[in-house]
Amino acid sequence: MWMDKLPSGKYNYIERYIDPMTGKKKRVSIAFDKNTAKNRKMAATILQERIDQALRTAQVQKKDVTLKELAELYNAEQLRTVKQSTYNRNCGACKSIAKILGPSTIVSKLNAGYIRERFLATGRAPGTLNEWMVRLKALLRWGYRNDYIEDISYLDKIERFKDVSHRKKIEDKFLESSEVELLLAEMKVEKWKVLTEFLVLSGLRFGEAAALEKSDVDLRKRVIHVTKTYDVNNDIVTTPKTDFSIRDIYIQDELAKVCRKALRMSQNDNVVQFSNLLFTGTSREHIDHFAYNKYLKENSMKAIGRSITPHTLRHTHASLLMEQGIDIDSISKRLGHNDSKVTKEIYLHVTQKLESKRNEQLKAIKIL
Repeated sequence: MWMDKLPSGKYNYIERYIDPMTGKKKRVSIAFDKNTAKNRKMAATILQERIDQALRTAQVQKKDVTLKELAELYNAEQLRTVKQSTYNRNCGACKSIAKILGPSTIVSKLNAGYIRERFLATGRAPGTLNEWMVRLKALLRWGYRNDYIEDISYLDKIERFKDVSHRKKIEDKFLESSEVELLLAEMKVEKWKVLTEFLVLSGLRFGEAAALEKSDVDLRKRVIHVTKTYDVNNDIVTTPKTDFSIRDIYIQDELAKVCRKALRMSQNDNVVQFSNLLFTGTSREHIDHFAYNKYLKENSMKAIGRSITPHTLRHTHASLLMEQGIDIDSISKRLGHNDSKVTKEIYLHVTQKLESKRNEQLKAIKIL
């Protein structure tokens, strides 16, 4: 390793290695503000790690890659290209997939029959298997695009595992207005009740609501500015899920009342002092997703006989708007969706339900 002083005044540490793919010399470098013994030692460690990673990548490309090796390479790129929450979710899925199919399995030896057999052997629910299958296909397609795998045509043979009936699956995604009333009546903790009302009336994701600052709620202009989200797993505020998620939510009369309640509660909350958040936490600044999720499940089970999640309230918002005659494009825009399969499925279900109600009304009518 050697060092050059840059025009900026920084010190650039450099090391050479032989690229096994080309046989040519390559360089890696890193710059520090000062030329100290500590920085020289740190630079040597970092440069060696970069060289080792480059050599590992070249070595993998020369032999049959294992599922574990492919997942590690895939995760390394994900770490640099996606949000931390997305990386954590995908990394966890890859670990589960490697355990199911075997980490030492040669990826080029995989086939549709083996994959399906191993997935079914887990005994997990079809919905979970389908989520893993989506990630596996993404992993293998990434490997194909990066020349670690020559053929993945067999992926077209793998169909989704048969899940619960379409009707039941859609119904479980939202509450009827009567069910919302029963749920709210069951809730005795005021802050959770207000949050539930807010999510039902706004359609925000839990993370979006948790990240809201008081200044984001403009009651004079009747708008909520959604510009960020709270990453529960990493306890950080980050950018929204997609560019379409950055939006303004119109505050209708019912939502205005709940916003005022939330603002009063946040001002009187002595647990988290000087917080600028609309919904404050108890033990830390942001509201506790796990505590709320637990409370919501317990109370929904008591009130309506089935447990729901905070995201169910978002779909409930869409459903209730549809019943009021709001068009699907306006609803999707309010939810921050570019194209939502779930929203369309709920729309079709609600349309069928309203048609059935109309038919029941017409059944008793006598015109002549």
